[in-house]
Amino acid sequence: MAAISSVPFAALRGASEWRPSSTVAAVSGAVVLSARARRGSRSVVRCVATAGDVPPTVAETKLNFLKSYKRPIPSIYTTVLQELLVQQHLMRYKRTYQYDPVFALGFVTVYDQLMEGYPSNEDRDSIFKAYITALNEDPDQYRADAQKMEEWARSQNGNSLVDFSSRDGEIEAILKDISERAKGTANFSYSRFFAVGLFRLLELANATEPTVLDKLCAALNINKRSVDRDLDVYRNILSKLVQAKELLKEYVDREKKKREERSEIPKPNEAVTKFDGDLYSMRH
Repeated sequence: MAAISSVPFAALRGASEWRPSSTVAAVSGAVVLSARARRGSRSVVRCVATAGDVPPTVAETKLNFLKSYKRPIPSIYTTVLQELLVQQHLMRYKRTYQYDPVFALGFVTVYDQLMEGYPSNEDRDSIFKAYITALNEDPDQYRADAQKMEEWARSQNGNSLVDFSSRDGEIEAILKDISERAKGTANFSYSRFFAVGLFRLLELANATEPTVLDKLCAALNINKRSVDRDLDVYRNILSKLVQAKELLKEYVDREKKKREERSEIPKPNEAVTKFDGDLYSMRH
């Protein structure tokens, strides 16, 4: 698994040997993005679930999503979204939960990859907003923080990414805060979204050396084996989803071709009328 740190992010979508028996079954079995709570921190905005809070139920969160976005969603996507929403609900309302931009980057990355190819970009954005709003969080903040992390990472390299603790800056402060809280367990929870966020930082910084991920995890006080395992799970999810989307496309194309062929076959009455017309033309 250590080798994954040297693979470009786009390569996580590579095909696997797995072949789903059906499109819907492929997706429903693919999404296993950890019910463990997400880690998080942020120096400016914090969203913390305290012991005194009475969180909504999973059913209430799902209902909030359906109320916010009322249009039908193709089954290949809605199955994924429902599973993700349930799992993120459990992360969101865990007592140690705190929002942080690395987690946001990871979720935005996962969402954009899963929803790639959605029929409408406008609907895809609306679904994202409905999803995050259903969790009582700010979708605009997710997008803004993810973009901020991406821009920062593009200006880094493997060495500067790891040496964040020796520099000042907004993103550096966020990473320092995560590192401090990760030393303990009371104010820090880990999730696969966070692992994806870390890998996205490495990919954007062109940090392809496998040792960079080792050093970054050490600097953040994060278990490298957990990150390796979770990135492997994510890679498998994406490859399965690619397979499922290919099956869906093949099905749609096949059905479209059948409809076109049926429309070209004349109906019985039309065939008789055409024959009579041709016969009349031959006689005259």
